[in-house]
Amino acid sequence: MALTYPTLPGDIDHLIADDHAVVERQFQHLEAHRGNRRVLVDQISTELSMHAFAEETVLYPIWKEIGMEEENHDATGEHQQIKDLLVTLGDTQPGEPAFETALTQLMGVVRHHVADEEGTELPEFRSKVGAARMASLGEDFLTAKRRGPTNPHPAAPNGGLKEKIAGALAAPVDLIRDRLSGADAEAATDASGLLNPQAQAIVDAHASLRPLPFETLTPKEARKQPGPDDAVKKVMADRGLEGPEPVGSVQDLSIPDGAGGTQTLRVYTPANPAVGRLPVIMWVHGGGWVLFDIDTYDASCRALSNKTGAIIVSPDYRRAPEAVFPASHDDVITAWRWLVLNAAEMGGDPARMAIGGESVGGNMAAATSLQLAQADEPMPRAQVLVYPLTTGEQFGESMEDAADGRPLNRPLLSWMALHAFQGKPEAASDPRIALLDWTPEQRAVMPPTLVITDERDVLRSQGQQFATDLEAAGVATTHRYFPGVMHEFFGASAVLDEAEQAQQDAAAHFRAAFDRPAAAAV
Repeated sequence: MALTYPTLPGDIDHLIADDHAVVERQFQHLEAHRGNRRVLVDQISTELSMHAFAEETVLYPIWKEIGMEEENHDATGEHQQIKDLLVTLGDTQPGEPAFETALTQLMGVVRHHVADEEGTELPEFRSKVGAARMASLGEDFLTAKRRGPTNPHPAAPNGGLKEKIAGALAAPVDLIRDRLSGADAEAATDASGLLNPQAQAIVDAHASLRPLPFETLTPKEARKQPGPDDAVKKVMADRGLEGPEPVGSVQDLSIPDGAGGTQTLRVYTPANPAVGRLPVIMWVHGGGWVLFDIDTYDASCRALSNKTGAIIVSPDYRRAPEAVFPASHDDVITAWRWLVLNAAEMGGDPARMAIGGESVGGNMAAATSLQLAQADEPMPRAQVLVYPLTTGEQFGESMEDAADGRPLNRPLLSWMALHAFQGKPEAASDPRIALLDWTPEQRAVMPPTLVITDERDVLRSQGQQFATDLEAAGVATTHRYFPGVMHEFFGASAVLDEAEQAQQDAAAHFRAAFDRPAAAAV
């Protein structure tokens, strides 16, 4: 089931549907008998407990006010069944008859509940309350999830102030219980069984750092949580591996940003540089325009500098919600233009420059290339787009089959868009975001492009579609797909073979472009 009408990322019905998609995919893992059944069910229990509390304290009270009493009665009744079944599942073990019976019943109740909500109740609610109110209710919904219990409490009141008070009392108790049981150390892992052992070790390491769900936090709170680089560093430490990868030098420069201020540009030189001026690659970091910074993607830049023999520069662009779209894009293209003028002073060759990035960094790399072409300015010789975001829409089958992926799941993607486009919903249709909406003429101006995608990634389908579109437009395009790994895998070459191979592919693509004569580079 899915919503059949347009929504914005922060709308309450959009957020509810994201939660539904995550649980449905986890049900599918359980039905296929893959992955860790105990962890999958525990994760489902946490997700449904938080989700039910948020619906009962934010959504359902309004239903009663606007004449949806019967819908409220049915929905709260199904929530009660769900909570009772979750208690049974928590008290039993996979393989036990009571566990398997309760799990089958839970799937049936939840799927019926989702079909009713997405098929009739949420559309009716939206039509009665109005689309304009959906965003503020979405904020209330996320706040309720953040403050609510992480375990089922069937005996607690359903709805209203009493449930809010009960939830506020239960939440800290649940956190202690989760810590003592170790459930919080598994909550952020990928229990699907679809990752290879090396990738699984990384997401397990991240989960062991006990991050809270990014998508329920404020941006300031979320930025304090362990990131993907912390997971890799933990695996390295556990294996006695030293890091970071040595390079020739690392220097931070202060350069202009896109708003008349300054931004940091980190500059990496390779460990064994060639004689003469070196090629230059701008590498744009990810994080959904909200999270992470140049420190998070340090490993990618070090590896690419050594593998390409190039100077790597990485702009620490402004982030949302403090600076919403197009602030990040403006900073990146401003950094590129500064680099064209100043590359020679840092030992670089302004005639051999390229661009790339990861996730939204891949989006901004391609958007920068388009803007430069339209302005008839010096173009990158090549671009590498690693699991890029190429549309603001929920595009393709990966939005369903990787809805529960880690570290990027569907709710977190919506959370990022909510903050990145705050107050500017039209941004999602801007050509700098909606790369899949480009005309063939816009695609045709792209430099030779390598697109890298991976299996357990909600952005997989849109990245693959962009590669297909570029190739159809006559652009020299290579697509590399890596099964068994997750979003944010690229920088993990110290502990993940696929990351090493992806970096080698990226380096080869850049080197080939630098070796071609300038006239043949595009």
